[in-house]
Amino acid sequence: MTIKAGARRLGGVILLIAAPAMAQTEAETEPGVGEANALDRDMVRLRGELDQLREDMEEAHQAEPAVADGIKLGGAVRFNYGYRDWNQADKDKLGTAAFDTFRINADGQINDVLLSAEFRWYRYQNVLHHAWAGYNVTDNLQAQLGVSRVPFGVLPYASHSFWFGLPYYVGLEDDYDSGLKFVYSRGNFSLDAAFYKGEEWGATSTERYSYDVVTDSTRFPNQTNEESNQFNLQARYKLDYDGGSTELGVSGQYGQLYNTATEENGDHWAAAAHANIFLGRWNLILEAGRYAYNPENPPGTPDDSVLMGAYADAFRVAAESDFVVANLAYGLPVDWGPVSKITFYENYSRLIKDDDLEDSELNVVGTMLGANPLYVYVDVITGKNMPYQGPQSADRLLFDGNQTDDDYHTRLNINVGYYF
Repeated sequence: MTIKAGARRLGGVILLIAAPAMAQTEAETEPGVGEANALDRDMVRLRGELDQLREDMEEAHQAEPAVADGIKLGGAVRFNYGYRDWNQADKDKLGTAAFDTFRINADGQINDVLLSAEFRWYRYQNVLHHAWAGYNVTDNLQAQLGVSRVPFGVLPYASHSFWFGLPYYVGLEDDYDSGLKFVYSRGNFSLDAAFYKGEEWGATSTERYSYDVVTDSTRFPNQTNEESNQFNLQARYKLDYDGGSTELGVSGQYGQLYNTATEENGDHWAAAAHANIFLGRWNLILEAGRYAYNPENPPGTPDDSVLMGAYADAFRVAAESDFVVANLAYGLPVDWGPVSKITFYENYSRLIKDDDLEDSELNVVGTMLGANPLYVYVDVITGKNMPYQGPQSADRLLFDGNQTDDDYHTRLNINVGYYF
């Protein structure tokens, strides 16, 4: 596959894969991330074929020479239905349905410059998803400058559902930052190295696609940290065998955490190892890692949490935690009129926090129906001590375990998307 395919798929794959749509406030819609906190899929098969899509995305991720000029436009429009077992309005109305997301993608190349960009419109925010210019330095090495996907964990996603897993909500899955990234690939080996000067959309804005440390002077006046000068390194190796393949990978991340109040730098880091296993129609994703934020806060501000924001909302997360991910999916080809594939999945993730804080858990059982160009995700989401999954206390210290009760709560989420 040429990098023209790589560029176009990496536009199709990176761009047509829509992200979590999180919109409704907790009163009837949840603040910022609400009804559809979410996932994004791609143009190659619009994620209609999970296992093939993953393999295509791996190829698209490799750096290969592009040959033809041209910019291709694409996009998607999505609608969402949700029912929450803890919300009285949902019980009275039998759930809530609303417009979710509209997006436009542009990717391709002009002369020898690769281009990829995406912008999204939600009910509550308009945001840049990504925008970068690239160049094939050699047949095996590609450079990308701009807002690009951070190379960490399973790429492109460590999940199958529309809801993502817990690493997403702490900025360690499908994250986008602003800087310079190099993508190297030779045979079955891939190495990504990146330097990000900062996050993608301004640390003072919670209206963003991917989660980063943010500031919110209105609701959290003491939370004044922002990410800067971040380095990422990821190595992956693919093992091929009869009936499938296994990708093994390790990821590392280190950067500064600048405090605008004290004008001092703390730091943050994360590390993970993963296995992405394909065997026939089955796909098993395993990932384990740890992250730590070490802020230089003003006196009186606790150091055991940082403020994380996206989808026009913010909440504090535990400053240090281990995390685990275990996801299983099965893709079943069918011939039911327009429906060509059904993917069943069970996704589990957990944050195992320091400082005697309660763990966060998320389990998603669901199915995706592919009827190109329509794709439908039906997810049953159960969890505790995480955003938008149960009644929350007023200060929204969601990942530190202060739900107003200690129960697991469940929501039904149905997302219907048309991709073009």
